[in-house]
Amino acid sequence: MIKIELVPAIDIIDGKCVRLTKGDYDQKTVYRDSPAEVAKEFEDLGFKRLHVVDLDGAKSKHIVNSEVLRQITTATHLTVDFGGGIKTDDDIQQAFDAGASMVTVGSVAVTCPDLFEGWLQRYGAERMILGADVRNGRISINGWKEDSDESLLPFLEKYVRMGVKNVLCTEISKDGTLSGPAIELYKQVMAAYPALHLIASGGVSSQADIEALSEAGIPSVVFGKAIYEGRIDLKELIANNEK
Repeated sequence: MIKIELVPAIDIIDGKCVRLTKGDYDQKTVYRDSPAEVAKEFEDLGFKRLHVVDLDGAKSKHIVNSEVLRQITTATHLTVDFGGGIKTDDDIQQAFDAGASMVTVGSVAVTCPDLFEGWLQRYGAERMILGADVRNGRISINGWKEDSDESLLPFLEKYVRMGVKNVLCTEISKDGTLSGPAIELYKQVMAAYPALHLIASGGVSSQADIEALSEAGIPSVVFGKAIYEGRIDLKELIANNEK
């Protein structure tokens, strides 16, 4: 039996549904031309949540695919969280105007903590997800192109004190590799901050990986490549998660 929040992912480049390996834009696979159609299929299967990443936005340092986001939120009733390229007040407002229920913000929390804190106060903790993308123990920023000096747990502590409730933690070395999730890393985070709504991301290759995250007490999981590569029977996964 599984009991974990299941969040399929759609990553967007040039308006299409893609996946990268370890965040490398040179290791890109295009899976579908219409992200909105993919989102509708997820909804029809019974998913309630969706994680959307504007990879063009992450690279360009401003939102690029807001119209694709609008198409997804218009076509479905999914609770969509959106990230990638949210750097300014205009970017975050653009995401919410296009129908995002929540936004995932990572780089700004490292480079402009006062701006992030202002958004947290203005929009509320329920609509904000802190993106904590980790490589070699450090928080990575700007589409994973740079590593900051911030270590994971102290970085999280600062924002938990500010009221952050939702954290999306991606182990970059695992992302898109289908090599299994960084369960020990997530256990450390949950041990330090047991009340956190931690969303694990990176490396999921099978239903067994999701079961292992559930057994480890991780509240939520984002997964994408395992879906597009046909590694997971989504109907069976949802049925097992509802038992």
